[in-house]
Formats: sequence, C-alpha cells, structure tokens
Amino acid sequence: MTSKNILLQRAEDQFLNKDYTNALKIYGLLLKDYPQLKDAKVGAYLSDMGFDLDDDAQALFDYYQAIKDSSDDAEAIIDELLQTIYATRIVVQEQLDGAIKDQIEYQNGISYEDFLALIEEKGDFREAFENIMFSTKVIITNKGDFMDFIKRLIAADYQDIALKYLDSIAGNFGTNQDVYALYNLIDKD
Repeated sequence: MTSKNILLQRAEDQFLNKDYTNALKIYGLLLKDYPQLKDAKVGAYLSDMGFDLDDDAQALFDYYQAIKDSSDDAEAIIDELLQTIYATRIVVQEQLDGAIKDQIEYQNGISYEDFLALIEEKGDFREAFENIMFSTKVIITNKGDFMDFIKRLIAADYQDIALKYLDSIAGNFGTNQDVYALYNLIDKD
C-alpha cells in the first residue's frame, strides 16, 4: 500500500508541474482515506483554483509551504485568502459584466450569446452573419467564443474575414497555441 507521504509528494509534484487534474485526483484519494489531512485539503483547494488562476494558486501554494510548519492555523490563513480572492473575483466579474453590457449598448453591438441565438433563429450561420455584418458589431469577450466564431467563419467559407480577425486580435492571446492553430484551418488557396 502506498504511503500517505508518497501520495502527498506525488500530488505536490503534479501541482508544481501545473497538472491540476492529476493533482486534484491524488489529493482526492488522500482525502478519502485521511479526511483531516490539512495538506491534502489545501492542495485540493489550490488545484481547483489553478484551473482558473494558475499564478495565484502557485503563489498561495508556495506561501502555504513556507508557513505550514511554523503556524498552527496555516490552513485557516490559506482558506481566508482563497475566500478573499474569490469574493474579489466575483465583484470584479460583476463590474466587468456591467461594463461589457454598457459597451455593447454604446457600440450598437450584440453579445456573442445573442449572435448565437440569431444563428439558431435563422438556422444558418452565413445568413445570420450577412444580416449583421455591416450594421452591427459582435462583441466577443473570451477566447472560447473567439475561437468558435473563427471556426464558424471558416466553415461558412469566409476565409479572408477569418484571417483578418485572426491577424488583428491573435496577438492579444500571447503564445496561446489553440488560437494560432486556427491559422491551420484556413484554406491557403
């Protein structure tokens, strides 16, 4: 039987390698057998956080490692920091959502979600896109929607428009390979 310490070390290694899925699985196994194991509790929380806030999760993990042996309430400190981060994130998200809605109204645009509803109503991407192409802006606020939009443009044979969108905005995604892979979908002819 694998010891608790070996599993904990494996989970921490996975976490440090930013493999949050496997880290979370191992921490979960530890918590099943040792539900009061503080290191596994904190590790599970931080692994979950790592999916959305990678740098913050890594920083909190380092902080926890530094204080866990010298503080009796290290777990409570990390828990309080996590709650603060998530509460702040919710407030910021609400403010961003309000700002995005204001921007959509100000720019005479529609959200990507509304655009998808228009596609559903029309039954065809090409028709929906042609109806709004010159009069309305589609406001895209996240990478997933952007990638979906580009794929739909390519599938509807709007290769040039897709390429212009990619060239104008792909740099905003840094070195994200998913976005750059979209260039490979465009017919080079």
